[in-house]
Amino acid sequence: MAGQQFQYDDSGNTFFYFLTSFVGLIVIPATYYLWPRDQNAEQLRLKSLRRVHGRCLWYRLRLMKSQQSIVPTLKKAALLFGWAVFLLLAYKVSKLDREYQEYNPYEVLNLDQGASVSEIKKQYRVLSLKYHPDKGGDEATFMRIAKAYAALTNEQSRQNWETYGNPDGPGATSFGIALPAWIVDQKNSMLVLLVYGLAFMVILPVVVGTWWYRSIRYSGDQILISTTQLFMHFMYKTPNMNMKRLTMVLTAAFEFDPRSNKEATIRPTDNIEVPQLIRELGNINVKKKEPPFCYPYSLKARVLVLSHLARMEVSEELEEDQRFVVRKSPALLQEMINVGCQLTMMANSRGGFHAPRLVTIENCMKLTQMIVQGLQESKSPLLQLPHFEEEHLRYCISKKYKVRTLQDLVSLKDSDRRSMLRFLGEEKYDEVMAVLGSFPHIIMDIKLQVLDDEDSNNITAGSIVTVTVTLTRRRMADMFEKEQEASICPGEEAANTEEAGESNKAKTKVWQNKNKGAKKTAKSKKKKLTKKKATPAPVKAKQANGNVAGNEMAAAASAAASAAKEEDDEASDKGSESDEGEANKDSPSERDEESDKQSDTEVDEGAGDDEEEWEALQQSIQRRERALLETKSKVTHPVYSLYFPEEKQEWWWLYIADRKDQTLVSMPYHVCTLKDSEEVELKFPAPSKTGNYQYSVILRSDSYLGLDQIKPLKLEVHEAKAIMDNHPQWDIPDTEEEDEEQEDSDGIEESDYEDEDND
Repeated sequence: MAGQQFQYDDSGNTFFYFLTSFVGLIVIPATYYLWPRDQNAEQLRLKSLRRVHGRCLWYRLRLMKSQQSIVPTLKKAALLFGWAVFLLLAYKVSKLDREYQEYNPYEVLNLDQGASVSEIKKQYRVLSLKYHPDKGGDEATFMRIAKAYAALTNEQSRQNWETYGNPDGPGATSFGIALPAWIVDQKNSMLVLLVYGLAFMVILPVVVGTWWYRSIRYSGDQILISTTQLFMHFMYKTPNMNMKRLTMVLTAAFEFDPRSNKEATIRPTDNIEVPQLIRELGNINVKKKEPPFCYPYSLKARVLVLSHLARMEVSEELEEDQRFVVRKSPALLQEMINVGCQLTMMANSRGGFHAPRLVTIENCMKLTQMIVQGLQESKSPLLQLPHFEEEHLRYCISKKYKVRTLQDLVSLKDSDRRSMLRFLGEEKYDEVMAVLGSFPHIIMDIKLQVLDDEDSNNITAGSIVTVTVTLTRRRMADMFEKEQEASICPGEEAANTEEAGESNKAKTKVWQNKNKGAKKTAKSKKKKLTKKKATPAPVKAKQANGNVAGNEMAAAASAAASAAKEEDDEASDKGSESDEGEANKDSPSERDEESDKQSDTEVDEGAGDDEEEWEALQQSIQRRERALLETKSKVTHPVYSLYFPEEKQEWWWLYIADRKDQTLVSMPYHVCTLKDSEEVELKFPAPSKTGNYQYSVILRSDSYLGLDQIKPLKLEVHEAKAIMDNHPQWDIPDTEEEDEEQEDSDGIEESDYEDEDND
């Protein structure tokens, strides 16, 4: 058996193949993931947002960052350098000589493939005279010629060449290592060992250990584990937490401590500037000695948050720290909501546990809105709009307009709105309307059912109730357009509604055709009674128009009397016709036919309802499967926020609560993908006791003040059905068993007779 031979690359040619492959594996994926995206596209996006978001802090910071940043240029330079190295190596590889060539004796003897034996011998004599060592030729060349001659004339050598590619037979398998030979040279052994030791025993463990110890300090949402534990401690300790206490707990997060987070800073000037802000803010519980509220980092973060809510101006150094604190706060408040939900679930499952009150979790949501908009809790939501100041609110809340919310401002007529906002110029008014038109208007549709049950509309005690909420996002600008259309053509809409009402009255359902005569006579009686109770005309009128008013009243009275008379005649005619029809159908055969038709129609309707329910169930299952598989982008719509330092997307919280008991019924679902429409399923167990329950489906924004929605949810819980031990379909009477046995015995006898006949 042939052996194996390992050899290093003495010439260095093989090493270039390895190096080219290695550089290509790095450069190609790095270019795909790290190459800066089209800067023009980002500039165009910012340009399209300029009309609405031009005054926002995050927009101005983004423009400055895009103009000053050199990171994209450095990335491009590094990637281009990598590609230059890769192309240079590829060119070097293409110019390398081919070292491993297939042995061909015909080429050695300078003969064509398939030459005859005489031609081979003749060519061998010619080359021997030229290259024989005794004739002054090259010995190595003559040995190759002799080997080629033997391979073509000797039968054994020829067979070895055709089989193994070598006239001498199978040789040792050679493995080339794509590393230069100097690496294993004894002279360089210490240097190579030192490099290997540093790379694999020092650098690699340090890098992996640093990454590991940093990663285990954070949760999946990039929140410090110690911060989550802090929130859990205080939410368990204080289930009912007001806004002031909540702000203290938020600013005690370890993300703001320089010992836990290198992004947080404590400056020497804080000892001068922070006390000054404390005096301007007033009472913020500075003397509270409870740790960690009394620590310097917590006090500084609290002062920065409260000054942000009060829209106070701070120095440039504190402004940078304030942006850091404000930017971190929404994620920390979301973590507080998650902690509150976990404590609520633990309290519901174990008992004897203090669950956070509903007001605590809702205060977390409100504080998120306040921080994003830079507004205090008591301030008007109208201050979210540009050019609105405190002194301008007196125009809005006057007795004439009574505008206190964004919805009130939208519902005003355009003329009244312009009159109320007369303190704004034309350009400012247009900007305010553009910003208000970009605000979201959510349409919430609620459907209540019990999935995987025979009667999905029947809610029994202890069953799992599924509330399917369909959220549809519209812009406030759409509400403006609807109001304009309504103001332009109110008469046409009224006419359309009258026509629709008449058409609906004309269209009667199949199941409403029973007892036509009785229903019509009852309707005619009701019409008579209503006609008798006619609304009296106003008696007081101006003297100048007295005759005209009297004539109009008389004409209206005569017209009403004639119309009532005609309707009574028609009703009596229809009643007589229906009585005649019923009298003609008194025969028993006709009654049987009618009952058969009614039963057939009811069966068809029941089958159709079952098919519709089955299709709806299949569609809901398919929607759930698609929702599990597809990943939607969390980029929805940019939030208009004048004082938030980072671009934020519109997200929402959706949950069910019992506002009477101040408890959560379903955990808040964070809707992060509502771009146009979104369907959310909220599940919760029905109460164990029967009765009527009043819950609320609540939708809260995490970015805007005054856009929350609360819709009532009535729950009627029935008693659960008893579990049947013996279902009727499994009870087989004795007579049926005897009949089946008799049929089996008859079948066996018939088969015996057939066998006898065949014999």
